[in-house]
Amino acid sequence: MPSSLRYNCTSCKTFVLFIPTVFFILTSCSKKNFSNLPTYQFKSQTGKPDYSNLQYWAAHPWKKDPSDSVPKGLQKNYVKDSMVDVFFIHPTTLLDREDARWNATIDDTIINSKTDYSTILYQASVFNEKCRVFAPRYRQAHIKAFFIDSVTAVPYFDIAYQDVKTAFEYYLKNLNAGRPIIIASHSQGTMHAAKLLKEYFENKILQNKLVAAYIPGLPIPENYFITLEPCKDANSTGCFVSWRTYHTGYTEPYIEKEKFKAIVINPVTWTSDTSIVPYAKSKGGVLLNFNKIKTHLVKTQIHNNILWCSKPNIFGKFLYKQNNYHAGDYNLFYLDIRENVANRIGMFWK
Repeated sequence: MPSSLRYNCTSCKTFVLFIPTVFFILTSCSKKNFSNLPTYQFKSQTGKPDYSNLQYWAAHPWKKDPSDSVPKGLQKNYVKDSMVDVFFIHPTTLLDREDARWNATIDDTIINSKTDYSTILYQASVFNEKCRVFAPRYRQAHIKAFFIDSVTAVPYFDIAYQDVKTAFEYYLKNLNAGRPIIIASHSQGTMHAAKLLKEYFENKILQNKLVAAYIPGLPIPENYFITLEPCKDANSTGCFVSWRTYHTGYTEPYIEKEKFKAIVINPVTWTSDTSIVPYAKSKGGVLLNFNKIKTHLVKTQIHNNILWCSKPNIFGKFLYKQNNYHAGDYNLFYLDIRENVANRIGMFWK
């Protein structure tokens, strides 16, 4: 895997620095709206996950978890459809710079709770109307692994990927039952998702079951896949989409030095067209208040290897000074993604 995909995550570093004040995602959420919540007081005897046990899944259709949540504005017409599965690989939530670990402990109560009430709630839930949601817990690499020598970091990311791979194989053998599949991820999860797609889908029989892959947050070089292609429009299936979101006019210095062409699909138009897409085209996002959909939220434009995005069109936006919207790769386009998932599934069945 190219180092650009495996280790380059300056955006992740910025995410660590601004997470205390960011207003739109990956923040802890009140648990009062949930019943039969996941419990975290479990212990792995081997230190490894056991995917036959529901505790080792952050999201699973056989238990109530935050991925089942539906924003209030979408509940009226919500009808659950479970003919397609999504296998979601969450981003890094092991972020404490004082933590000496290089990989998360699989039964860590704090990390598992943080994962469930951030990425599983705000990201994985986008798929819950049209899919059964599966999201394995895994021994994710610490965020600091992105900022050390790539050779030194290999074992830490390999531990994480082996768990993801084990979870996917368990899912295929015991849970899939022939259903079509969506692969979805963010950030570190995208690193593992890209490998999973190459190992299990590209040029394999399973590629015929792939509705699409939603893999934003890290760059996917245009030559990374051989036969698996970027989606050309909102109706394409058996393809993938990816993007990295930054404030309009800003490009990280390391991105300006990238020597490869990254695939960027605009999650409002679902094309690679580089025209400015106005606020009116943005279907809506979810910010800090999960229950409130903000329509016509952003103006977007693909610029070289990234997606430029305006400040969210909300009251007080002038107070927000960050240029890196990595943490909002899903939230800013929550309704756009949700509706696109339904559309692609419909086209897949056709």
